[in-house]
Amino acid sequence: MLYTIAIILLVLWLLGMVSAYTIGGLIHILLVVAIVMVLLRVIRGERL
Repeated sequence: MLYTIAIILLVLWLLGMVSAYTIGGLIHILLVVAIVMVLLRVIRGERL
């Protein structure tokens, strides 16, 4: 479930890179949230 959310946020970030700059800030914040979530899972040692 966590990786699904991270992939969705990554896709939204990529779409934000090619779309208007007005939503670019929000997309970058979502990308940072996705990276933090994945890092927390890796640090905790949870299995995929």
